[in-house]
Amino acid sequence: MRKEPFIRATEVWVPTSDGKNIDLQAGLYGDLDNFAAISRGMRFAHGEGLPGKTWQAGHPIVLKDLRNSYFRRGDAAMSDGLSCAVAVPTFADGTLKSVIVFFCGDDRFRVGALELWSRQDGDIDLNLVDGYFGRAEKFEFTSRNTSFPRRMGLPGRVWDSGHPEILDDFGRGNMFLRRDAAEKVGINRAVGIPCSSTGDKPWVLTFLSAQNSPIAGRFEIWTKDGTSGGYRFEHGFCESGEDLNSTYAGTLLPADTGPIAKAAATGVPSIVDDIGAETGPAFVSAKGAGHKSMVALPIPGQADFDTVLAWFV
Repeated sequence: MRKEPFIRATEVWVPTSDGKNIDLQAGLYGDLDNFAAISRGMRFAHGEGLPGKTWQAGHPIVLKDLRNSYFRRGDAAMSDGLSCAVAVPTFADGTLKSVIVFFCGDDRFRVGALELWSRQDGDIDLNLVDGYFGRAEKFEFTSRNTSFPRRMGLPGRVWDSGHPEILDDFGRGNMFLRRDAAEKVGINRAVGIPCSSTGDKPWVLTFLSAQNSPIAGRFEIWTKDGTSGGYRFEHGFCESGEDLNSTYAGTLLPADTGPIAKAAATGVPSIVDDIGAETGPAFVSAKGAGHKSMVALPIPGQADFDTVLAWFV
């Protein structure tokens, strides 16, 4: 069966030099040429469009109606089969560094989920704020009726650690508490990401991937080495079955060059639309597995962005 990607497009928006607007810095659009052409050159003010609304809100936003809402590219999105968007901001000391937006396709062929978890006023535990589930309606019901204390389940562990986490096999142990509901709809992998905000509430984004509609072909976590300042591989998985621990054994990515180092240094996600011309161990391995593009997402830490979550499609 042909694999249909669950995320159809990814964009990175950054503030202008005067801090009054937000511009498109990079986009990964695949075959969505019309949507890409309309998006390039766009600019949003604070509070305008999905990137501007996310900037204003100070936390991630899920938007499931792209046509009848404040989303300014609704007709183009719908004509290209996009049905939902999730926008995640990155802040440093209360200042916006970037907004990354993920677009999902329609739900006729795709199973998977993007979930946004937070602790609402008066809540002790994390609850589902909103999400997009494609055809996984039964799993959505389970998620909307589940809450997670700190350190429990994938959202609770990410909340507690402030660190991304990858679950590449639900069959091992009881790390994923909704495993039974997930496996019934074909979801077999998960990635949890801590999100920054301007408030004091925790925000966690989870990617849930099915075999025939993967979120990405490969996920990797790279963490800054305290001695050298470079980046070492921590954990990951590849749909090709490659053993990434063996592939990256002894690998140290440079501290000052490459998309991962750039994302960590700037707090802005890096997108490489075509990795064909890139060099280095991460790109050599990814190209060998058939991947074409890459996104590197910096994860806010206590002092800086010392961890980067990278994925390849």
